[in-house]
Amino acid sequence: MTFIRNNLLWIIYFSFGAFVLALHEREPLFLSNGDGPYSLGKPLTWVILLSFLAYSLYCNTQENFFKTIPKLQPYHWFRQISLDLYLGLLVPLTLIYLDQGVAVMLIWLVPILLMANLATLLYLALNYQSLVSYFVT
Repeated sequence: MTFIRNNLLWIIYFSFGAFVLALHEREPLFLSNGDGPYSLGKPLTWVILLSFLAYSLYCNTQENFFKTIPKLQPYHWFRQISLDLYLGLLVPLTLIYLDQGVAVMLIWLVPILLMANLATLLYLALNYQSLVSYFVT
């Protein structure tokens, strides 16, 4: 039970990740279609996601996330950075809404609020071509 409590966020993240990977059919998983100027972005996004995930998992082995927060909470900069992060999460949620509508945005809402950029990068990696097409065409 202690393992589950200490790793609940990771259990949620990897379960959600497996779920969306299993259901993903919109575009190729790891590579972009074509040779356009933005085709390297998709594999690069996967590299960034996997690197950030590896570092986050390493940090998890070094200290408990939930025990760290009370130590940082009294600092104004921690509160400012936290507010900045969560306000910044409105951008990818808006892009998800524009790309796939309110239902899909609501599905991604909880993972993005819990795991922030790890979930955002996962969505970007899965839907790179669709998102780039909004800005390129």
